[in-house]
Amino acid sequence: MSLNFRFAVVSDLHIAVPHTVWDHPSRFHLVEVGIPALEIVLRHLEQLDLDFILLPGDLTQHGEADNHAWLSDRISQLPFPAYVVPGNHDFPSLLPNERSIGWADFPRYYRKAGYDDPTQLYYTCEVLPGLRLIGLNSNQFDAEGKQIGRLDDTQLAWLEQVLAQTKDEFVLVMVHHNVVEHLPNQSQHQLGRRYMLDNAPVLRQMLRKAGVQLVFTGHLHVQDIAQDDGLYDITTGSLVSYPHPYRILHFRTDNYDRKWLQVESYRVGEVPGWTTLAQTSREWIGERSLPFMLRLLTDTPLNLPTATAEKLAPSLRYFWADIAKGDAIFDFPQFPPAVRRYFEQFGAINRDGIPTLIDNCTTLLL
Repeated sequence: MSLNFRFAVVSDLHIAVPHTVWDHPSRFHLVEVGIPALEIVLRHLEQLDLDFILLPGDLTQHGEADNHAWLSDRISQLPFPAYVVPGNHDFPSLLPNERSIGWADFPRYYRKAGYDDPTQLYYTCEVLPGLRLIGLNSNQFDAEGKQIGRLDDTQLAWLEQVLAQTKDEFVLVMVHHNVVEHLPNQSQHQLGRRYMLDNAPVLRQMLRKAGVQLVFTGHLHVQDIAQDDGLYDITTGSLVSYPHPYRILHFRTDNYDRKWLQVESYRVGEVPGWTTLAQTSREWIGERSLPFMLRLLTDTPLNLPTATAEKLAPSLRYFWADIAKGDAIFDFPQFPPAVRRYFEQFGAINRDGIPTLIDNCTTLLL
């Protein structure tokens, strides 16, 4: 079947209706712009001939019932279907409490967004003839109640059965945690691995075996397209942090049966009351980046002395903001050679060191 469809991805909305906004002094997310930013995005998308929209998790600030109810109602009004999966913020604890919903509550809010079965936190559906979506739940809890990014064995067994029945369909997968590394050595570094699916190698093997080529993730709050042996992980930055991005994608099959995915990225530059949103949010991240940059400099593999790290860290004030924007090229000539090379590898370069600007706007031949 010759597929031709257009869809959008908006990730990590962190929706917070006004009376729920947490004004923590060290928070990274500008959650108060989430609703007005989403309204701007949806007004744009509603003017387009879209087939559906994907929302890859962290739909709410911290799993508040009022925020889930607001978002569920809003996306039900769209002129095209919306599909969601939960992020780590969407039920921070296994059981509900005075602040947040629990694990079992989530599907009941999103019965019109993929969850036909309110007893299961993952699903599959035929989005269009010949096109199947699989939505996975990567939020698990260990014996101590700590949240971890992992697919449980029951879900993996279910997924294996679903994939075995998709021989004549093109499959999209959506999951909150990253499946392919978007940062150098992400799965090993203590600052990066919390954003990776703990058993990502297992999932990658299953998807490759089934011929799946596209996975859509969030969580990391950056614009990045990563590829591992034919499997693309397209992660989209957060709507409530710099640069407030969203994506519009067009999949088509040409006359030679080749599959193409055109990716376009857009940004919300201002919302009412925030006319300099882009500049403000970039500075917001820069002002809060110092502790993380010091940790990156003093941790493995650099292991720099604290005194050296403190001298270098101010030059990295906008490092994470530039990564979040996507397609960044880094060069810190004032750094020692080994440190300079280390930070260069975070840029949009391929294994040969050649700039490869595909994070925001590109066309992929699948």
